[in-house]
Amino acid sequence: MNKAKAFIFDMNGTMVDDMQYHSEAWFNILNNDLGANLSRERVNEEMYGKNAELLERVFGSGKFSLQEMDSLSMRKEKRYQEAFLPELKLIDGLDAFLKKARDNDIQMAIGSAAIPFNIDFVLDGLQIRHYFKAVVSADDVSISKPHPETFLKCAALLGVKPEDCIVFEDAPKGVEAAQNAGMKAVALTTMHGSENFSKYTNVIAFIEDYNDPLLQKL
Repeated sequence: MNKAKAFIFDMNGTMVDDMQYHSEAWFNILNNDLGANLSRERVNEEMYGKNAELLERVFGSGKFSLQEMDSLSMRKEKRYQEAFLPELKLIDGLDAFLKKARDNDIQMAIGSAAIPFNIDFVLDGLQIRHYFKAVVSADDVSISKPHPETFLKCAALLGVKPEDCIVFEDAPKGVEAAQNAGMKAVALTTMHGSENFSKYTNVIAFIEDYNDPLLQKL
C-alpha cells in the first residue's frame, strides 16, 4: 500500500458504531409511524443515501412533500440521537489513528450521507472537528452514494487527486461510491461482512476497528 495523501471518512458505522441505532429509529418510523410493514432486513437494505431518497424508495416519489420528508427525517434523527447519546464514542483505535494521520501530514475529510444535524452531533459531541479540513454532508451534494459526488467533492476541497485518497467506509454502497470516484477503500465490518463487498475491486483492507495492524501500512 502506497502512502495516501488524504483519508476520507464516512461517519455512521465508520467512525462511530451506531448503525443499529439508525436501524431501530428507521424501523420504528417506517413501520410504527408510517405503516410500511418492512422487515428489519429490508430496512437495513434501504439505509443508504439521503433520508428523503430512502423515503421515496420505500413509498414512491410524490407520497410526501419535501416539508413532510424533512420533518420525518428530523424526527428519525432525534430518536437516533436520544438512543445513541449514552453510547457515543469513537470506534476503538480511531482517536490514535486520527492523531497519527495528522502528525504524518495526511489531509482528512468527512464524506457522509448524514445531514449536518447528525454530523455536528458526532464531531462536536466527541470534539474531533479539528482533525478535518473538509466536511461534505447530504446537504452539499445533488446525488448521494453510490454516486461519487460526495467523495470527489471531498478530494477537491482537500486539493488532492482522487487516486491519492483512501476512503474508510462501512457500507457496500459507500465502497461503490469510492470505486466510482477512482479511490481505494478500507471497509469496516461493523454492519456488513466482507462477503458483502465481493463485487468491488477497490477494497484494500477489511478491519473491525482502527487497532488493526494493516492500517500501519497506510
